[in-house]
Amino acid sequence: MTKTRPAAKATATSSRAAKNAAAQGEAQGTERRRRTLRWTAAIAAAAAVTGGLYAVFSSSSSSAGSGKATYQAGTPGIGATAPGFALAASTGKKISLAGYHGKTVLLYFQEGLTCQPCWDQMTDLEKDAAKVKAAGVDQILSVTSDPADLITRKTKDMKLSTPVLSDPDLAVSKQYDANSYGMMGTSRDGHTFVLVGPDGKIKWRADYGGAPKYTMYVAPDKLLADLKAGEAK
Repeated sequence: MTKTRPAAKATATSSRAAKNAAAQGEAQGTERRRRTLRWTAAIAAAAAVTGGLYAVFSSSSSSAGSGKATYQAGTPGIGATAPGFALAASTGKKISLAGYHGKTVLLYFQEGLTCQPCWDQMTDLEKDAAKVKAAGVDQILSVTSDPADLITRKTKDMKLSTPVLSDPDLAVSKQYDANSYGMMGTSRDGHTFVLVGPDGKIKWRADYGGAPKYTMYVAPDKLLADLKAGEAK
């Protein structure tokens, strides 16, 4: 009878372990790819629905630009301390509100990847950066519930420099009640802007995304006019 030497046994065991580890790693990679594909498909389907609703509820750029966009003002409102947060961002790092203490920050809660007008909003605000700065805004931070990796890809595709923060479980959005003003119910944010002053207090708030118009875009001039008027009250 031929006996297997200990060294040979160890080598065989090590080889099996390596094969098992490789198989497990491949399975995990496959599952991650499947999850990404499922998420992408879900986003595409939701985008189609949102696009249809966007056509139906025509309070988009045309109505906003003509000065017809109106807004509600939820809570926390003017004078309240803005809830703090630290979220993964399209910059590849975590961004916190506390990191902007001493500056005026405009928070922009939006529906995310399913809402192209929301991204067009950021594009146009970046084009009007000088006007935004003149209005006293030092930084815009956008918040949505989509995964950080997909947000990062979107911002790169659109060549956007505005940091977009991922709030997947709506923990921060719910603190601001920003998920109560959109056409997708409470599962996503609507179209909410919150101006936070250097002292961390809310100076102005506008929830444009609510019923019955479900506004998903506000022309920058209209938005900044509303901001200035709201601060003056």
